[in-house]
Amino acid sequence: MGTLYYGDNLDILTRYVPSESVDLVYLDPPFSSAQNTNAFF
Repeated sequence: MGTLYYGDNLDILTRYVPSESVDLVYLDPPFSSAQNTNAFF
């Protein structure tokens, strides 16, 4: 808790998150749009 990961979700999940701790991953489209949709506030 309290950790924000930035990057590709598959890479982050396989490197830093134990597989036993994930029940659900929700992704919001658009997929493969070739647009940078990252926003920092």
